[in-house]
Amino acid sequence: MSVSSRFHDKIRAGKPCFGTAVTFSDATVTEALCEVLDFVWIDTEHNPLSLEAVQGHVMAAKGTGTTVIVRVPWNDPTLVKPVLDIGALGIIVPMVKTVDDVRLAVQSCLYPPQGVRGYGPRRATSYGRIGSAEYCRQANESVMPIVMIEQKEAVENIEDILAVEGLAGVAIGPMDLAGSMGYAGHPGTPAVVEAVQHVIDKTRETDRFVGIGASEDADVLTDLFKRGVQWSLSGNDYNLMIRWADSVMREVEANLAAAES
Repeated sequence: MSVSSRFHDKIRAGKPCFGTAVTFSDATVTEALCEVLDFVWIDTEHNPLSLEAVQGHVMAAKGTGTTVIVRVPWNDPTLVKPVLDIGALGIIVPMVKTVDDVRLAVQSCLYPPQGVRGYGPRRATSYGRIGSAEYCRQANESVMPIVMIEQKEAVENIEDILAVEGLAGVAIGPMDLAGSMGYAGHPGTPAVVEAVQHVIDKTRETDRFVGIGASEDADVLTDLFKRGVQWSLSGNDYNLMIRWADSVMREVEANLAAAES
């Protein structure tokens, strides 16, 4: 793919890419985080974000070098199309299992003849300043279709999934993967860890890139990058907020207790 972004360039250079899942509708969250992140993962699968809110996040990242990737709620072209039309560079499709699932996800992101995306962008064409033929070409070269590997069937089909033409990369979802394997809530189970590593290893044998939905814990993130992950969530917006708040409050309470003793 012909993609020019800090996210893509760092991956190709062998450098780790960091991002955070955005769950709040307020676009100032993305504006603030873009100072330190390579990408933001706008999560519309599990959060009440409208298209207007998503557009605000896309606009907040404009000119920062931070890539906006949006996880849609389901593998459906009608959900993908408006997100791309407002300017997101990447789409994450959850819960895929088969090669056919992945083909649909990729085709939803691309214009014919490679895909089935319907034409009608406004903001993405700079409000009509980019001609339709040129925009279609640019979009098919730059949009990144990404699928979640979070079902045991997807792990079993990983080599065929990675061979789907037009797929940019995969994102591993350890929690749902653990659930699909019979270990709900226990992503650290050895069988799940082994499945995750299998996906990492198989992806690194290709020109696709592999990411993961992980925690904000620095030690966990370091280990994942050592294991071959190329991009990772560092938690999400509310994790980062409450972790810092909890840490400060505990420190203050400890200081006051020490002063009284």
